[in-house]
Amino acid sequence: MSADANYLRLDHLTVGYNGRPVIEDIAVNISRGEIVTLIGPNGAGKSTILKTIIRQIPAVGGAVYIGKKGVNDYSFKELSRTMAVVLTERIRPELMTCRDVVAMGRYPFTGRLGMLEKEDEKKVEDAMASVHCLEIADRDFNATSDGQKQRVLLARALCQEPELLILDEPTSFLDIRYKLELLSILRNMAREKNITVVMSLHEIDLAMKISDRMICVKGDRIFLQGNPEEVSSEELIRELYGIDNGFFDPLFGSLELMKTKKGPEGFVLSDSGRGIPVYRRLQKEGNAFIAGILYENDMDFRVARLLASEVIAEKAFCPISDEVYIKSIEAAKNCGRVMNAGVSIGETNRRVADFLEEIKALGIPLETLPAAH
Repeated sequence: MSADANYLRLDHLTVGYNGRPVIEDIAVNISRGEIVTLIGPNGAGKSTILKTIIRQIPAVGGAVYIGKKGVNDYSFKELSRTMAVVLTERIRPELMTCRDVVAMGRYPFTGRLGMLEKEDEKKVEDAMASVHCLEIADRDFNATSDGQKQRVLLARALCQEPELLILDEPTSFLDIRYKLELLSILRNMAREKNITVVMSLHEIDLAMKISDRMICVKGDRIFLQGNPEEVSSEELIRELYGIDNGFFDPLFGSLELMKTKKGPEGFVLSDSGRGIPVYRRLQKEGNAFIAGILYENDMDFRVARLLASEVIAEKAFCPISDEVYIKSIEAAKNCGRVMNAGVSIGETNRRVADFLEEIKALGIPLETLPAAH
């Protein structure tokens, strides 16, 4: 194993406050250029782990190593040149512009007088441009919005050119555009500059997309760690967060509310994602429904299994069987109406056309929804 594979090492680390453990025996090795994300419920200890890594609070037990040195063996200046930090706590500098705040990231590299060279000033400009905050460069930092402050603090961390970047909820206060841009910046930093990124995130879907590895924090131990595919199954996320009032779908990265428990009042016919907005609208209105005739590899099936009272489905790529067809007709009769959200009929599912003709023959109300193609 190379030295880079143990660049940041949490060696049986115990974290807590005033000598009282919150999470014990954390054993994690993080490589250079790796993006590692802590997830878990509020109060689980994610921020406590990060604050221990950066020496803001002392370890209760064990140790943190950056490279071959313990973090406590670094001088303040050495640590400032190695690590950049963006925490959720907001700084309140007096009479400083946004440019001044970003320029603080270059101070570990300046002389005793703290004067910036032209090269330093260019790095400040480039960092601000990368997070789109040049337009507020001369504005009083304290007069900016929370989202703007977050971008300025990110720029400060970027122009520090660290080997290790620690971020606590970096997407807080950012709108969708800037969340995506931040993730792109972090990914590029890790891949192109071999910077190690360790952060906490609330958004599980973002964590799944950006992370090389995810660490699940719950209770007094690390609950689980592994690549996103290993730790983001429905069952594990449900257990990690104690979810009992809805569902998380790791494939879509979506949260769904609980299904309506009363008897179904309609049969929704759809495919190719066209039924999903209908399912969610019916769920919001408190109307239960049956979904069909779906294939098990269809987009609609993923959401229908969470929101529908019943899903009538066929195996992928198979013609619709007599059993599935008859079951669908009976379900439509019991519901008393069919809502057609749109189906593309081809050779494999041609019996959907027969289903629609039989529904009409039986006098079951058939509503073609606006979403139907």
